[in-house]
Amino acid sequence: MSEHKKLTELEATAICGNDISSSCLYVSALAIAYAGQYAFVALLIVAAVLFLFRKIYGEVVGALPLNGGAYNVLLNTTSKRNAAMAACLTILSYMATAVISAAEAMHYLHTLWDGFNINLGTLGLLGLFLALTILGISESAKVAVAIFLTHLVSLTVLVGTVIWFMFTHDTSTLSLNFSAPIPGGSLATALFFGFSAAMLGISGFESSANFVEEQAPGVFAKTLRNMWIVVSFFNPVIAFLAIAALPIIQVEEHAETVLSYLGTVAGGPWLGTLISIDAVAVLSGAVLTSFVGVSGLMKRMALDRILPQFFLKENARKSNYVILVTFFLLCTSVLFITNGDIKPLAGVYTISFLSVMALFAIGNFLLKSKRPNLPRPVYAGIITVTVALISVLVALYGNVQLNPRFLIVFLQYFLPSMAVVYIMLNRASILELVLAAANSFAHKYPGVSRFSRLQVQKATRELHQQEFVFFTKGDNVSNLNKVMAYVVENEFTNRLKIVTLLREGETYPPELLKDIEVLDRAYEQIRVDFVAMPGHFGPELIDRLSEEWNVPKNFMFIGSPGDRFPYQISELGGVRLII
Repeated sequence: MSEHKKLTELEATAICGNDISSSCLYVSALAIAYAGQYAFVALLIVAAVLFLFRKIYGEVVGALPLNGGAYNVLLNTTSKRNAAMAACLTILSYMATAVISAAEAMHYLHTLWDGFNINLGTLGLLGLFLALTILGISESAKVAVAIFLTHLVSLTVLVGTVIWFMFTHDTSTLSLNFSAPIPGGSLATALFFGFSAAMLGISGFESSANFVEEQAPGVFAKTLRNMWIVVSFFNPVIAFLAIAALPIIQVEEHAETVLSYLGTVAGGPWLGTLISIDAVAVLSGAVLTSFVGVSGLMKRMALDRILPQFFLKENARKSNYVILVTFFLLCTSVLFITNGDIKPLAGVYTISFLSVMALFAIGNFLLKSKRPNLPRPVYAGIITVTVALISVLVALYGNVQLNPRFLIVFLQYFLPSMAVVYIMLNRASILELVLAAANSFAHKYPGVSRFSRLQVQKATRELHQQEFVFFTKGDNVSNLNKVMAYVVENEFTNRLKIVTLLREGETYPPELLKDIEVLDRAYEQIRVDFVAMPGHFGPELIDRLSEEWNVPKNFMFIGSPGDRFPYQISELGGVRLII
Protein backbone atom coordinates (compact mmCIF):
# COMPACT_ATOMS: atom_id res chain seq x y z
CA MET A 1 0.00 0.00 0.00
CA SER A 2 1.43 3.38 -0.93
CA GLU A 3 2.33 5.82 1.82
CA HIS A 4 -0.40 8.33 1.04
CA LYS A 5 -3.04 5.66 1.60
CA LYS A 6 -1.89 4.75 5.08
CA LEU A 7 -4.59 5.07 7.72
CA THR A 8 -4.61 8.19 9.86
CA GLU A 9 -5.02 8.18 13.64
CA LEU A 10 -8.75 8.84 13.39
CA GLU A 11 -9.33 6.20 10.71
CA ALA A 12 -7.34 3.50 12.49
CA THR A 13 -8.93 4.35 15.85
CA ALA A 14 -12.38 4.23 14.31
CA ILE A 15 -11.85 0.80 12.72
CA CYS A 16 -10.77 -0.87 15.95
CA GLY A 17 -12.62 1.56 18.24
CA ASN A 18 -16.03 0.61 16.90
CA ASP A 19 -15.46 -2.94 18.12
CA ILE A 20 -14.25 -2.10 21.61
CA SER A 21 -16.59 0.85 22.14
CA SER A 22 -19.63 -1.19 21.12
CA SER A 23 -19.12 -2.97 24.45
CA CYS A 24 -20.69 0.06 26.12
CA LEU A 25 -24.04 -1.21 24.85
CA TYR A 26 -23.99 -4.41 26.89
CA VAL A 27 -21.09 -4.54 29.33
CA SER A 28 -22.75 -2.33 31.97
CA ALA A 29 -25.73 -4.64 32.31
CA LEU A 30 -23.41 -7.64 32.25
CA ALA A 31 -21.23 -6.27 35.05
CA ILE A 32 -24.27 -5.22 37.10
CA ALA A 33 -25.69 -8.74 36.82
CA TYR A 34 -22.65 -10.15 38.64
CA ALA A 35 -21.28 -7.22 40.66
CA GLY A 36 -24.53 -5.37 41.33
CA GLN A 37 -24.08 -1.85 42.64
CA TYR A 38 -20.30 -2.25 42.51
CA ALA A 39 -20.21 -2.91 38.78
CA PHE A 40 -18.47 0.40 38.14
CA VAL A 41 -15.61 -0.74 40.42
CA ALA A 42 -15.22 -3.95 38.41
CA LEU A 43 -15.11 -1.88 35.23
CA LEU A 44 -12.47 0.42 36.72
CA ILE A 45 -10.35 -2.67 37.46
CA VAL A 46 -10.79 -3.71 33.82
CA ALA A 47 -9.61 -0.24 32.76
CA ALA A 48 -6.51 -0.66 34.94
CA VAL A 49 -5.72 -4.04 33.34
CA LEU A 50 -6.20 -2.52 29.89
CA PHE A 51 -3.73 0.23 30.82
CA LEU A 52 -1.12 -2.46 31.45
CA PHE A 53 -1.87 -4.03 28.08
CA ARG A 54 -1.27 -0.68 26.39
CA LYS A 55 2.41 -1.04 27.27
CA ILE A 56 2.50 -4.76 26.44
CA TYR A 57 1.03 -4.22 22.96
CA GLY A 58 3.09 -1.07 22.48
CA GLU A 59 6.34 -2.91 23.17
CA VAL A 60 5.57 -5.99 21.06
CA VAL A 61 4.17 -4.23 18.03
CA GLY A 62 6.70 -1.41 18.32
CA ALA A 63 9.49 -3.99 18.09
CA LEU A 64 7.74 -6.11 15.43
CA PRO A 65 5.39 -3.74 13.54
CA LEU A 66 3.91 -6.38 11.23
CA ASN A 67 0.34 -7.57 10.77
CA GLY A 68 -0.72 -10.56 12.79
CA GLY A 69 -0.84 -9.51 16.44
CA ALA A 70 -0.20 -12.46 18.77
CA TYR A 71 0.53 -14.65 15.73
CA ASN A 72 3.29 -12.31 14.62
CA VAL A 73 5.11 -12.16 17.97
CA LEU A 74 4.96 -15.93 18.50
CA LEU A 75 6.14 -16.53 14.93
CA ASN A 76 9.20 -14.40 15.58
CA THR A 77 9.97 -15.85 19.00
CA THR A 78 8.84 -19.51 18.90
CA SER A 79 7.63 -21.99 16.27
CA LYS A 80 5.05 -21.83 13.53
CA ARG A 81 2.86 -24.30 15.41
CA ASN A 82 2.59 -22.03 18.45
CA ALA A 83 1.94 -19.05 16.20
CA ALA A 84 -0.73 -21.01 14.33
CA MET A 85 -2.57 -21.69 17.59
CA ALA A 86 -2.71 -17.95 18.33
CA ALA A 87 -3.88 -17.31 14.77
CA CYS A 88 -6.72 -19.83 15.08
CA LEU A 89 -7.86 -18.25 18.33
CA THR A 90 -7.81 -14.81 16.72
CA ILE A 91 -9.75 -15.93 13.65
CA LEU A 92 -12.38 -17.60 15.86
CA SER A 93 -12.63 -14.39 17.86
CA TYR A 94 -13.17 -12.35 14.70
CA MET A 95 -15.72 -14.81 13.35
CA ALA A 96 -17.69 -14.75 16.58
CA THR A 97 -17.42 -10.95 16.78
CA ALA A 98 -18.75 -10.51 13.26
CA VAL A 99 -21.76 -12.79 13.68
CA ILE A 100 -22.64 -11.66 17.21
CA SER A 101 -22.28 -7.96 16.39
CA ALA A 102 -24.32 -8.27 13.18
CA ALA A 103 -27.06 -10.23 14.94
CA GLU A 104 -27.15 -7.85 17.92
CA ALA A 105 -27.37 -4.88 15.55
CA MET A 106 -30.36 -6.46 13.87
CA HIS A 107 -31.99 -7.13 17.24
CA TYR A 108 -31.74 -3.42 18.02
CA LEU A 109 -33.15 -2.64 14.59
CA HIS A 110 -36.01 -5.03 15.31
CA THR A 111 -37.02 -2.85 18.29
CA LEU A 112 -37.52 -0.01 15.83
CA TRP A 113 -39.10 -2.11 13.07
CA ASP A 114 -41.30 -4.96 14.27
CA GLY A 115 -41.64 -6.72 10.92
CA PHE A 116 -37.91 -6.90 10.34
CA ASN A 117 -36.39 -10.35 9.67
CA ILE A 118 -33.35 -10.59 11.94
CA ASN A 119 -31.58 -13.49 10.20
CA LEU A 120 -31.92 -11.99 6.72
CA GLY A 121 -30.80 -8.63 8.07
CA THR A 122 -27.75 -10.23 9.69
CA LEU A 123 -26.83 -11.91 6.40
CA GLY A 124 -27.34 -8.65 4.53
CA LEU A 125 -25.15 -6.72 6.97
CA LEU A 126 -22.32 -9.25 6.63
CA GLY A 127 -22.64 -8.98 2.85
CA LEU A 128 -22.55 -5.18 2.99
CA PHE A 129 -19.24 -5.09 4.83
CA LEU A 130 -17.84 -7.81 2.61
CA ALA A 131 -18.47 -5.47 -0.32
CA LEU A 132 -17.00 -2.46 1.50
CA THR A 133 -13.76 -4.23 2.42
CA ILE A 134 -13.40 -5.65 -1.09
CA LEU A 135 -13.59 -2.04 -2.33
CA GLY A 136 -10.58 -1.25 -0.15
CA ILE A 137 -9.61 -0.40 3.41
CA SER A 138 -9.52 3.35 2.75
CA GLU A 139 -13.14 3.37 1.64
CA SER A 140 -14.27 1.23 4.57
CA ALA A 141 -12.32 3.49 6.96
CA LYS A 142 -14.48 6.46 5.97
CA VAL A 143 -17.59 4.52 6.99
CA ALA A 144 -15.90 3.50 10.24
CA VAL A 145 -15.06 7.13 11.09
CA ALA A 146 -18.65 8.27 10.58
CA ILE A 147 -19.96 5.45 12.79
CA PHE A 148 -17.35 6.01 15.51
CA LEU A 149 -17.89 9.77 15.81
CA THR A 150 -21.67 9.32 15.87
CA HIS A 151 -21.30 6.74 18.61
CA LEU A 152 -19.14 9.00 20.77
CA VAL A 153 -21.62 11.86 20.36
CA SER A 154 -24.55 9.58 21.24
CA LEU A 155 -22.85 8.26 24.38
CA THR A 156 -21.89 11.79 25.43
CA VAL A 157 -25.51 12.96 25.00
CA LEU A 158 -26.70 9.97 27.02
CA VAL A 159 -24.25 10.64 29.89
CA GLY A 160 -25.09 14.33 29.97
CA THR A 161 -28.83 13.67 29.92
CA VAL A 162 -28.67 11.11 32.75
CA ILE A 163 -26.58 13.47 34.89
CA TRP A 164 -29.14 16.22 34.31
CA PHE A 165 -31.91 13.76 35.15
CA MET A 166 -30.24 12.94 38.48
CA PHE A 167 -29.97 16.62 39.43
CA THR A 168 -33.61 17.32 38.61
CA HIS A 169 -35.27 14.17 39.99
CA ASP A 170 -35.36 12.13 43.17
CA THR A 171 -31.95 10.56 43.82
CA SER A 172 -33.08 7.94 46.31
CA THR A 173 -32.58 5.19 43.70
CA LEU A 174 -28.82 5.34 44.17
CA SER A 175 -28.97 4.88 47.95
CA LEU A 176 -31.59 2.14 47.63
CA ASN A 177 -29.42 0.22 45.18
CA PHE A 178 -26.39 0.48 47.45
CA SER A 179 -28.42 -0.81 50.38
CA ALA A 180 -29.44 -3.91 48.41
CA PRO A 181 -27.70 -7.26 49.06
CA ILE A 182 -24.41 -7.74 47.25
CA PRO A 183 -24.51 -10.47 44.56
CA GLY A 184 -22.63 -13.60 45.62
CA GLY A 185 -22.86 -12.67 49.29
CA SER A 186 -19.57 -10.76 49.49
CA LEU A 187 -17.84 -7.85 47.81
CA ALA A 188 -14.85 -10.02 46.80
CA THR A 189 -17.08 -12.58 45.05
CA ALA A 190 -19.09 -9.85 43.34
CA LEU A 191 -15.98 -8.10 42.07
CA PHE A 192 -14.38 -11.38 40.93
CA PHE A 193 -17.30 -12.44 38.77
CA GLY A 194 -18.10 -8.85 37.79
CA PHE A 195 -14.51 -8.33 36.64
CA SER A 196 -14.52 -11.65 34.73
CA ALA A 197 -17.72 -10.77 32.90
CA ALA A 198 -16.68 -7.15 32.34
CA MET A 199 -13.47 -8.19 30.57
CA LEU A 200 -15.72 -8.73 27.54
CA GLY A 201 -15.84 -4.96 27.43
CA ILE A 202 -12.30 -4.78 26.06
CA SER A 203 -12.70 -7.29 23.24
CA GLY A 204 -11.38 -5.64 20.12
CA PHE A 205 -8.34 -4.08 21.79
CA GLU A 206 -6.15 -6.54 19.89
CA SER A 207 -7.60 -5.57 16.50
CA SER A 208 -5.26 -2.66 15.81
CA ALA A 209 -2.25 -5.00 15.94
CA ASN A 210 -3.67 -7.06 13.08
CA PHE A 211 -3.58 -4.21 10.54
CA VAL A 212 -0.64 -2.17 11.85
CA GLU A 213 1.07 -2.21 8.43
CA GLU A 214 -1.85 -0.24 6.99
CA GLN A 215 -1.40 2.51 9.59
CA ALA A 216 0.76 5.60 9.18
CA PRO A 217 3.96 5.77 11.29
CA GLY A 218 3.26 6.47 14.97
CA VAL A 219 -0.47 5.80 14.67
CA PHE A 220 -0.59 2.39 16.36
CA ALA A 221 0.35 3.62 19.85
CA LYS A 222 -2.24 6.38 19.54
CA THR A 223 -4.98 3.88 18.68
CA LEU A 224 -4.18 2.00 21.92
CA ARG A 225 -4.35 5.22 23.91
CA ASN A 226 -7.60 6.34 22.29
CA MET A 227 -9.34 2.99 22.78
CA TRP A 228 -8.28 2.93 26.42
CA ILE A 229 -9.63 6.43 27.04
CA VAL A 230 -13.01 5.62 25.48
CA VAL A 231 -13.72 2.41 27.42
CA SER A 232 -12.09 3.62 30.66
CA PHE A 233 -14.42 6.61 30.75
CA PHE A 234 -17.72 5.47 29.28
CA ASN A 235 -17.97 1.93 30.67
CA PRO A 236 -17.60 2.74 34.41
CA VAL A 237 -19.52 6.02 34.12
CA ILE A 238 -22.48 4.46 32.33
CA ALA A 239 -22.57 1.57 34.82
CA PHE A 240 -22.63 4.04 37.73
CA LEU A 241 -25.29 6.21 36.09
CA ALA A 242 -27.45 3.15 35.40
CA ILE A 243 -27.30 2.27 39.11
CA ALA A 244 -28.02 5.88 40.02
CA ALA A 245 -31.05 6.27 37.75
CA LEU A 246 -32.60 2.79 37.57
CA PRO A 247 -33.48 0.16 40.16
CA ILE A 248 -31.23 -2.88 39.71
CA ILE A 249 -34.26 -5.04 38.93
CA GLN A 250 -35.04 -2.83 35.92
CA VAL A 251 -31.46 -3.11 34.67
CA GLU A 252 -31.81 -6.89 34.75
CA GLU A 253 -35.18 -6.79 32.99
CA HIS A 254 -33.77 -4.67 30.13
CA ALA A 255 -30.27 -6.19 30.05
CA GLU A 256 -30.13 -6.56 26.24
CA THR A 257 -31.10 -2.94 25.58
CA VAL A 258 -30.28 -1.26 28.90
CA LEU A 259 -28.76 1.86 27.33
CA SER A 260 -31.76 2.62 25.15
CA TYR A 261 -34.03 2.01 28.16
CA LEU A 262 -31.86 4.30 30.29
CA GLY A 263 -32.09 6.94 27.58
CA THR A 264 -35.87 6.63 27.43
CA VAL A 265 -36.20 7.02 31.23
CA ALA A 266 -33.78 9.94 31.49
CA GLY A 267 -34.52 11.86 28.30
CA GLY A 268 -37.66 10.45 26.74
CA PRO A 269 -38.43 8.27 23.70
CA TRP A 270 -36.30 10.42 21.38
CA LEU A 271 -33.13 9.54 23.30
CA GLY A 272 -34.04 5.86 23.52
CA THR A 273 -34.55 5.82 19.75
CA LEU A 274 -31.25 7.67 19.20
CA ILE A 275 -29.36 5.10 21.28
CA SER A 276 -31.03 2.23 19.41
CA ILE A 277 -30.03 3.72 16.06
CA ASP A 278 -26.52 4.31 17.37
CA ALA A 279 -26.38 0.69 18.56
CA VAL A 280 -27.22 -0.57 15.08
CA ALA A 281 -24.50 1.62 13.58
CA VAL A 282 -21.66 0.88 16.02
CA LEU A 283 -22.35 -2.85 16.13
CA SER A 284 -22.21 -2.74 12.36
CA GLY A 285 -18.83 -1.02 12.73
CA ALA A 286 -17.66 -3.95 14.85
CA VAL A 287 -18.48 -6.21 11.89
CA LEU A 288 -16.24 -4.03 9.73
CA THR A 289 -13.42 -4.35 12.29
CA SER A 290 -13.65 -8.14 12.02
CA PHE A 291 -13.33 -8.09 8.22
CA VAL A 292 -10.37 -5.68 8.28
CA GLY A 293 -8.57 -7.49 11.10
CA VAL A 294 -9.01 -11.00 9.73
CA SER A 295 -7.87 -9.88 6.28
CA GLY A 296 -4.52 -8.67 7.64
CA LEU A 297 -4.04 -11.79 9.75
CA MET A 298 -4.97 -14.38 7.12
CA LYS A 299 -2.86 -12.64 4.49
CA ARG A 300 0.14 -12.93 6.78
CA MET A 301 -0.63 -16.63 7.40
CA ALA A 302 -0.86 -17.28 3.66
CA LEU A 303 2.46 -15.51 3.08
CA ASP A 304 3.99 -17.87 5.64
CA ARG A 305 2.41 -20.90 3.85
CA ILE A 306 0.19 -21.78 6.82
CA LEU A 307 -2.81 -21.10 4.58
CA PRO A 308 -3.09 -21.84 0.83
CA GLN A 309 -1.41 -19.38 -1.53
CA PHE A 310 -4.59 -18.58 -3.47
CA PHE A 311 -5.66 -16.50 -0.44
CA LEU A 312 -3.10 -13.93 -1.59
CA LYS A 313 -5.00 -13.02 -4.75
CA GLU A 314 -5.75 -9.29 -4.92
CA ASN A 315 -8.14 -7.14 -6.90
CA ALA A 316 -7.31 -3.77 -8.45
CA ARG A 317 -7.82 -2.08 -5.07
CA LYS A 318 -5.24 -4.36 -3.40
CA SER A 319 -7.88 -6.17 -1.33
CA ASN A 320 -7.44 -9.89 -0.67
CA TYR A 321 -10.92 -10.76 -1.89
CA VAL A 322 -10.49 -14.54 -1.51
CA ILE A 323 -9.80 -14.11 2.21
CA LEU A 324 -12.76 -11.78 2.61
CA VAL A 325 -15.18 -14.03 0.74
CA THR A 326 -13.96 -17.07 2.68
CA PHE A 327 -14.49 -15.26 5.98
CA PHE A 328 -17.96 -14.18 4.87
CA LEU A 329 -18.86 -17.78 3.99
CA LEU A 330 -17.61 -18.98 7.38
CA CYS A 331 -19.71 -16.38 9.16
CA THR A 332 -22.73 -17.25 7.02
CA SER A 333 -22.36 -20.96 7.77
CA VAL A 334 -22.22 -20.24 11.50
CA LEU A 335 -25.33 -18.08 11.22
CA PHE A 336 -27.29 -20.88 9.55
CA ILE A 337 -25.90 -23.62 11.81
CA THR A 338 -26.96 -21.72 14.93
CA ASN A 339 -30.19 -20.48 13.29
CA GLY A 340 -29.51 -17.00 14.61
CA ASP A 341 -29.00 -18.15 18.22
CA ILE A 342 -25.85 -16.30 19.23
CA LYS A 343 -25.50 -17.83 22.70
CA PRO A 344 -23.32 -20.76 21.53
CA LEU A 345 -20.94 -18.28 19.92
CA ALA A 346 -20.62 -16.31 23.15
CA GLY A 347 -18.42 -19.08 24.57
CA VAL A 348 -16.17 -19.02 21.53
CA TYR A 349 -16.00 -15.24 21.69
CA THR A 350 -15.12 -15.05 25.39
CA ILE A 351 -12.48 -17.76 25.56
CA SER A 352 -10.91 -16.89 22.20
CA PHE A 353 -10.19 -13.24 22.78
CA LEU A 354 -9.07 -13.69 26.40
CA SER A 355 -6.73 -16.47 25.26
CA VAL A 356 -5.33 -14.20 22.56
CA MET A 357 -4.58 -11.50 25.14
CA ALA A 358 -2.89 -14.07 27.39
CA LEU A 359 -0.76 -15.27 24.47
CA PHE A 360 0.18 -11.68 23.71
CA ALA A 361 1.46 -11.27 27.27
CA ILE A 362 3.40 -14.54 26.96
CA GLY A 363 4.75 -13.29 23.63
CA ASN A 364 5.99 -10.18 25.42
CA PHE A 365 7.96 -12.36 27.85
CA LEU A 366 9.44 -14.32 24.94
CA LEU A 367 10.37 -11.09 23.16
CA LYS A 368 12.27 -9.89 26.23
CA SER A 369 14.03 -13.25 26.56
CA LYS A 370 14.86 -14.03 22.92
CA ARG A 371 15.05 -10.56 21.38
CA PRO A 372 16.48 -8.40 24.19
CA ASN A 373 18.42 -6.09 21.85
CA LEU A 374 15.58 -5.46 19.41
CA PRO A 375 14.76 -1.73 19.41
CA ARG A 376 11.33 -0.90 20.86
CA PRO A 377 9.67 2.48 21.53
CA VAL A 378 7.95 1.30 24.73
CA TYR A 379 9.08 -1.13 27.42
CA ALA A 380 6.62 -2.98 29.67
CA GLY A 381 8.22 -4.05 32.94
CA ILE A 382 8.23 -7.64 34.10
CA ILE A 383 5.79 -6.83 36.92
CA THR A 384 3.46 -5.09 34.46
CA VAL A 385 3.34 -8.08 32.12
CA THR A 386 2.98 -10.55 35.00
CA VAL A 387 0.06 -8.70 36.59
CA ALA A 388 -1.65 -8.33 33.19
CA LEU A 389 -1.23 -12.03 32.38
CA ILE A 390 -2.53 -13.14 35.77
CA SER A 391 -5.51 -10.78 35.42
CA VAL A 392 -6.49 -12.27 32.05
CA LEU A 393 -6.09 -15.82 33.35
CA VAL A 394 -8.30 -14.94 36.33
CA ALA A 395 -10.94 -13.54 33.97
CA LEU A 396 -10.69 -16.65 31.78
CA TYR A 397 -11.17 -18.89 34.81
CA GLY A 398 -14.05 -16.75 36.04
CA ASN A 399 -15.87 -16.98 32.71
CA VAL A 400 -15.48 -20.76 32.62
CA GLN A 401 -16.84 -20.88 36.17
CA LEU A 402 -19.81 -18.76 35.18
CA ASN A 403 -20.57 -20.82 32.05
CA PRO A 404 -18.80 -24.22 32.05
CA ARG A 405 -20.53 -25.24 28.82
CA PHE A 406 -18.80 -22.37 27.04
CA LEU A 407 -15.54 -24.34 27.20
CA ILE A 408 -17.16 -27.29 25.41
CA VAL A 409 -18.65 -25.06 22.73
CA PHE A 410 -15.29 -23.33 22.28
CA LEU A 411 -13.50 -26.66 21.78
CA GLN A 412 -16.09 -27.69 19.18
CA TYR A 413 -14.99 -24.73 17.05
CA PHE A 414 -11.33 -24.53 18.02
CA LEU A 415 -10.29 -28.16 17.52
CA PRO A 416 -11.52 -28.44 13.89
CA SER A 417 -9.85 -25.13 13.00
CA MET A 418 -6.57 -26.30 14.54
CA ALA A 419 -6.91 -29.61 12.67
CA VAL A 420 -7.10 -27.75 9.35
CA VAL A 421 -4.05 -25.62 10.19
CA TYR A 422 -2.02 -28.59 11.40
CA ILE A 423 -2.84 -30.44 8.20
CA MET A 424 -1.39 -27.48 6.31
CA LEU A 425 1.67 -27.42 8.58
CA ASN A 426 2.25 -31.15 8.09
CA ARG A 427 1.16 -31.49 4.49
CA ALA A 428 4.64 -32.60 3.39
CA SER A 429 4.45 -35.65 5.67
CA ILE A 430 0.87 -36.27 4.58
CA LEU A 431 1.91 -36.23 0.92
CA GLU A 432 4.66 -38.74 1.69
CA LEU A 433 2.10 -41.04 3.30
CA VAL A 434 -0.16 -40.70 0.28
CA LEU A 435 2.81 -41.53 -1.97
CA ALA A 436 3.57 -44.63 0.11
CA ALA A 437 -0.06 -45.69 -0.16
CA ALA A 438 0.01 -45.21 -3.93
CA ASN A 439 3.14 -47.35 -4.16
CA SER A 440 1.48 -50.13 -2.16
CA PHE A 441 -1.34 -50.33 -4.70
CA ALA A 442 1.01 -50.26 -7.68
CA HIS A 443 0.72 -53.97 -8.40
CA LYS A 444 -3.11 -53.90 -8.35
CA TYR A 445 -3.80 -50.71 -10.29
CA PRO A 446 -0.59 -49.87 -12.19
CA GLY A 447 -2.12 -47.16 -14.41
CA VAL A 448 -3.99 -45.34 -11.67
CA SER A 449 -1.12 -45.79 -9.22
CA ARG A 450 1.41 -44.33 -11.64
CA PHE A 451 -0.80 -41.31 -12.28
CA SER A 452 -1.37 -40.84 -8.52
CA ARG A 453 2.32 -41.09 -7.77
CA LEU A 454 3.19 -38.54 -10.43
CA GLN A 455 0.63 -36.08 -9.06
CA VAL A 456 1.81 -36.51 -5.48
CA GLN A 457 5.46 -36.27 -6.48
CA LYS A 458 4.72 -33.07 -8.39
CA ALA A 459 2.91 -31.55 -5.39
CA THR A 460 5.75 -32.55 -3.06
CA ARG A 461 8.37 -31.15 -5.41
CA GLU A 462 6.54 -27.84 -5.72
CA LEU A 463 6.21 -27.65 -1.96
CA HIS A 464 9.91 -28.19 -1.31
CA GLN A 465 11.44 -26.25 -4.17
CA GLN A 466 10.90 -22.83 -2.55
CA GLU A 467 14.29 -21.53 -1.47
CA PHE A 468 14.90 -19.76 1.85
CA VAL A 469 17.62 -17.23 2.67
CA PHE A 470 19.48 -16.51 5.90
CA PHE A 471 21.67 -13.43 6.23
CA THR A 472 24.68 -13.92 8.50
CA LYS A 473 27.56 -11.77 9.70
CA GLY A 474 29.71 -14.83 10.27
CA ASP A 475 27.71 -16.42 13.07
CA ASN A 476 29.31 -19.23 15.02
CA VAL A 477 28.37 -22.81 14.29
CA SER A 478 25.93 -22.89 17.22
CA ASN A 479 23.79 -20.10 15.74
CA LEU A 480 23.94 -21.60 12.25
CA ASN A 481 22.83 -24.92 13.71
CA LYS A 482 19.83 -23.18 15.28
CA VAL A 483 18.96 -21.77 11.87
CA MET A 484 19.13 -25.22 10.25
CA ALA A 485 17.04 -26.77 13.04
CA TYR A 486 14.42 -24.02 12.71
CA VAL A 487 14.13 -24.46 8.95
CA VAL A 488 13.83 -28.25 9.21
CA GLU A 489 11.17 -28.03 11.90
CA ASN A 490 9.08 -25.16 10.54
CA GLU A 491 9.48 -24.89 6.76
CA PHE A 492 8.83 -27.03 3.68
CA THR A 493 12.05 -26.71 1.75
CA ASN A 494 15.17 -28.58 0.72
CA ARG A 495 17.10 -25.44 -0.24
CA LEU A 496 18.69 -22.85 2.03
CA LYS A 497 20.96 -20.06 0.92
CA ILE A 498 23.27 -18.59 3.59
CA VAL A 499 24.38 -15.10 2.62
CA THR A 500 27.10 -12.95 4.11
CA LEU A 501 27.59 -9.36 2.98
CA LEU A 502 31.09 -7.96 2.63
CA ARG A 503 32.40 -4.44 2.65
CA GLU A 504 34.97 -3.34 0.09
CA GLY A 505 38.21 -5.26 0.64
CA GLU A 506 36.65 -7.47 3.30
CA THR A 507 36.69 -11.28 3.24
CA TYR A 508 34.59 -13.76 5.13
CA PRO A 509 36.17 -15.83 7.92
CA PRO A 510 37.50 -19.15 6.55
CA GLU A 511 35.94 -21.11 9.43
CA LEU A 512 32.48 -19.93 8.29
CA LEU A 513 32.68 -21.98 5.10
CA LYS A 514 33.89 -25.00 7.09
CA ASP A 515 30.98 -24.67 9.53
CA ILE A 516 28.50 -24.49 6.65
CA GLU A 517 30.00 -27.57 5.02
CA VAL A 518 29.64 -29.49 8.30
CA LEU A 519 25.99 -28.44 8.64
CA ASP A 520 25.32 -29.29 5.01
CA ARG A 521 26.42 -32.85 5.73
CA ALA A 522 24.60 -33.02 9.08
CA TYR A 523 21.27 -31.86 7.58
CA GLU A 524 21.34 -33.99 4.45
CA GLN A 525 17.67 -33.24 3.65
CA ILE A 526 18.59 -29.60 2.92
CA ARG A 527 21.00 -28.40 0.27
CA VAL A 528 22.93 -25.41 1.64
CA ASP A 529 24.40 -22.82 -0.70
CA PHE A 530 26.83 -20.24 0.58
CA VAL A 531 26.97 -16.80 -1.04
CA ALA A 532 29.47 -14.09 -0.11
CA MET A 533 28.73 -10.85 -1.90
CA PRO A 534 29.49 -7.14 -1.57
CA GLY A 535 26.63 -5.06 -0.31
CA HIS A 536 24.97 -3.25 2.58
CA PHE A 537 22.06 -4.96 4.34
CA GLY A 538 18.88 -2.95 4.13
CA PRO A 539 15.46 -2.65 2.43
CA GLU A 540 16.96 -1.91 -1.00
CA LEU A 541 19.13 -5.03 -0.96
CA ILE A 542 16.23 -7.17 0.22
CA ASP A 543 14.00 -5.83 -2.56
CA ARG A 544 16.65 -6.57 -5.18
CA LEU A 545 17.54 -10.06 -3.99
CA SER A 546 13.90 -11.01 -3.50
CA GLU A 547 13.22 -10.18 -7.12
CA GLU A 548 16.44 -11.68 -8.53
CA TRP A 549 16.22 -14.93 -6.59
CA ASN A 550 12.42 -15.19 -6.61
CA VAL A 551 12.35 -15.54 -2.83
CA PRO A 552 9.48 -13.81 -0.95
CA LYS A 553 10.73 -11.47 1.73
CA ASN A 554 9.04 -13.43 4.51
CA PHE A 555 11.18 -16.41 3.48
CA MET A 556 14.29 -14.42 4.32
CA PHE A 557 15.65 -14.72 7.85
CA ILE A 558 17.98 -12.71 10.07
CA GLY A 559 19.19 -12.98 13.64
CA SER A 560 17.90 -10.52 16.21
CA PRO A 561 19.40 -7.09 15.43
CA GLY A 562 20.96 -4.92 18.12
CA ASP A 563 19.94 -1.48 19.30
CA ARG A 564 22.21 0.11 16.67
CA PHE A 565 20.34 -1.50 13.78
CA PRO A 566 19.47 1.42 11.47
CA TYR A 567 16.10 0.11 10.24
CA GLN A 568 12.70 -0.73 11.66
CA ILE A 569 11.74 -4.39 11.22
CA SER A 570 8.67 -3.21 9.28
CA GLU A 571 10.97 -1.58 6.70
CA LEU A 572 12.38 -5.00 5.79
CA GLY A 573 9.10 -6.08 4.21
CA GLY A 574 8.40 -9.13 6.37
CA VAL A 575 11.90 -10.53 6.91
CA ARG A 576 11.67 -12.85 9.93
CA LEU A 577 13.77 -13.13 13.09
CA ILE A 578 14.64 -16.72 13.94
CA ILE A 579 17.61 -16.64 16.35
